[in-house]
Amino acid sequence: MELPAEIQALTGDVERAAAKVDRLTAEVGRVIVGQRYMIERVLIGILTGEHVLLEGVPGLAKTLAVNTFARAVHGSFMRVQFTPDLLPADLVGT
Repeated sequence: MELPAEIQALTGDVERAAAKVDRLTAEVGRVIVGQRYMIERVLIGILTGEHVLLEGVPGLAKTLAVNTFARAVHGSFMRVQFTPDLLPADLVGT
């Protein structure tokens, strides 16, 4: 039984999108080793257009991971060093 044309087209779109996600995951995975869970969660944030907050002790390659994602998707990367006196207006303006 053959699927309707709309379903076939949608299936093709999903397969192409999945291939892109796999390539992006592999590209980032070449730089960030052993952090697949974190890579998947950041990718979910990118795909949904939401924010991602990475927290952790120093040395877990958080900055490297985000910079790698930015380069892989041809995006931009900016880092904010939090300090005790940092205010929301310092990040988003007034």
